[in-house]
Amino acid sequence: MSKILKMGLPKGSLQESTLSIFKKAGWNFIVSSRTYTPYCDDKELEALFIRAQEIARYVEQGIFDAGITGRDWVLENGADVVEVCELVYAKASMRPVRWVLAVPEESPIQSVADLEGKHISTEVVNLTSRYLQEHGITAEVEFSWGATEAKPRLLSDAIVEVTETGSSLRANKLRIVDTILESTTRLIANRQAYKDPWKRLKIDNIARLLQASIMAASHVGLKMNVTNDNLEKVMAVLPAMKTPTVSQLYNGSGAAIEVIVEDLTVREIIPSLIQAGASDIIEYPLNKVIP
Repeated sequence: MSKILKMGLPKGSLQESTLSIFKKAGWNFIVSSRTYTPYCDDKELEALFIRAQEIARYVEQGIFDAGITGRDWVLENGADVVEVCELVYAKASMRPVRWVLAVPEESPIQSVADLEGKHISTEVVNLTSRYLQEHGITAEVEFSWGATEAKPRLLSDAIVEVTETGSSLRANKLRIVDTILESTTRLIANRQAYKDPWKRLKIDNIARLLQASIMAASHVGLKMNVTNDNLEKVMAVLPAMKTPTVSQLYNGSGAAIEVIVEDLTVREIIPSLIQAGASDIIEYPLNKVIP
């Protein structure tokens, strides 16, 4: 009988970005709009799409061997799981999300101290209650079933809501008072499953390749040719992850250089490379980068 790793994947806002990261890592899922069980081209992997809010709890219970969810939901559920690795990606960007305390722009609330006796709406009741307790504040915290940003002014004095850019809060004329938690996506595992040698190796391999695909998303490869006279000048320009690969050209007149660099630096690097004497410069995308 073949071995199977059961994994929970986030349904909703993180679904598409998660599938994209998995595809770059080497796992392809075929998703039907009428089912929560996608087909995976890895016969050893069985996945189920479910809300990220619930995954940590099901991993703790052993219903899933592993899962992908935010660290915020691990903390909110108080789930006793193994955090295998951090996967820094969100639905719109490659950066952490923030759970923030927000109030209407015209609200007199300026700090957590002003929340005494107030009413707060949020999806993360436990995180918010702990935050208030840490600051010695007593307030009413109510679970929000959705549309949380619409509740200040009429239904609550403040909200605790998740944001990547803050644009939705600004659109609803809300002002951030404080950040209560920064969170990133995590690959988590059931403690018993992670003690099984086969499952641990499978989970660790998935973690390694997912991290490699995330790193690749922010890096590109550069190839170029350079004459011997200009080699040192070109090498001085390159901010390589490690020492660049340098190969002598066939006729001995120069070298071919290959290097991995951060995507955001390319617009400054390429003009500098040209000025230093590099030619035949090629930029190419990456699927995985393993340091």
